[in-house]
Formats: sequence, C-alpha cells, structure tokens
Amino acid sequence: MPGGRLTDEDRRHIAEGLAEGLGYAEIGRRLGRPASTVMREVARNGGPDDYRADRAHEAARHRARRHKPSRPPAPPIPGDDHGRDPRAVLDFTESFTELLVQQGLPRMEARVLACLYITDSGTLTAADLVQRLRVSPASISHAIAFLEQQGMLRRERVPGARRERYVVDDEIWLPNLLAALRMNEALAAASRRGAEILGVTTPAGARFETSAELLLLLSEAFRQVIERWQQNPALRGERADGPGVRR
Repeated sequence: MPGGRLTDEDRRHIAEGLAEGLGYAEIGRRLGRPASTVMREVARNGGPDDYRADRAHEAARHRARRHKPSRPPAPPIPGDDHGRDPRAVLDFTESFTELLVQQGLPRMEARVLACLYITDSGTLTAADLVQRLRVSPASISHAIAFLEQQGMLRRERVPGARRERYVVDDEIWLPNLLAALRMNEALAAASRRGAEILGVTTPAGARFETSAELLLLLSEAFRQVIERWQQNPALRGERADGPGVRR
C-alpha cells in the first residue's frame, strides 16, 4: 500500500527497474508508490548503480530491529471528566487530522479544526489552542482566519472579557455541503450550455450532455439530504420541544 513499508518483492521490482534504466517516477508508478519513496530507498542503499534488493531488504530488517524509544504517555485531556483513554483520544485526533489533510485542508488548519472538534464544548480560545498544539499565536491566527473564511468556525467574545473564543457547531459540514451544491449546479449549467453549443448529436456535445445529467442528479440528491437534515430535529440530536443537545 502507498505509504506502507516496502516489501522484498517491492525491492526486487526497484532493482529490475533500475536495471532497465527507468526513472524513479516510472518505478514508483509501477509499484503504486510516490517517486520520493523510491528515491529515498535507492539513495540509502548504494544509489542507482549499486542498489541490490537482498542487501536493501536486510538493511531494512536491521533498522527495524533497532531499539526504539517508547512513546511517552499521552497527556491528560484538558477538562475531561468522562474517563476517556488519553492515548485513544490522541491517536484518533491524529488520524482525523490526517483525514482532513487528505481532503485538501492545510495541515495547521486541520490541526486547529480537529482540536476544536474533539472538545465537548466545541469552543477554545487562541491561548488554549497555542497551549494544546504547541505552536505560535501567529500560526493559530492564520489558521483561524482561513477556517472562518471557509465557514467552518465562528468567533465570539468571552463573556466579561476582551478575549475571543472560537466555536465549531454541530452543523460544521453544512456550509461546505451548501458550497459544494452551488458549485455542482454551476458545473451542471455550464455542461448543459456546452452541450447546446457543441450539439448533443456530436461526441463532444454528448459528453457534456451526459455530464450535465449526472451533475443534476447529484444536485437533487444534495438538496434532498440537506432539506431532510434541516427539517428533522431528531437527525440533529434536538428534542422536539427544545434546543439542540450535544451528544
């Protein structure tokens, strides 16, 4: 798998690729791995002219057997009174952050959003974020500005103080879905216009017409899901006779 450890078979394929005179990018493509992974593997094991699969694999096994310092205990979860396992929470936060990064969010913004999202209150101050993430106030400020612009959090004043705190709602993903719906509808309209201009009986026009139909179906599904969410308090964890309750 991309990102996993190279196997003995992978290393044999690398050696064969080098023997064929292939570049790192092509070898990586055949293995389904980044070119940088292949480049590092070759560089640490003699270079392209002296790379040997069996020797590289033995070196990797030797490195794996080296004593690794034990992972330090996870810090307690600030303000947590639910008896959660700090290590499990930390591991989940890291994996959730990586997922946000894979979805296109910059890493610092992903760390800030994940840090806020795992809190029961859904609110933290800039000082809280600096302390928890161990980064500079400037980094937090830039990340907050980006996330606020994307509609993924909001600012509010701390009662009786000049400080601000940052809040994520239970409906954090709704603005993104609405933005995706608007973009999808714009693409559908452009595709329909392209089909008209190019002619639906031509290959290019038919391609745009097919795309428009698919995008319109997606837009309709988006609207139905959003309307169902907005009209059904039970889906949002709200009591029928009162405001929403965080679960």
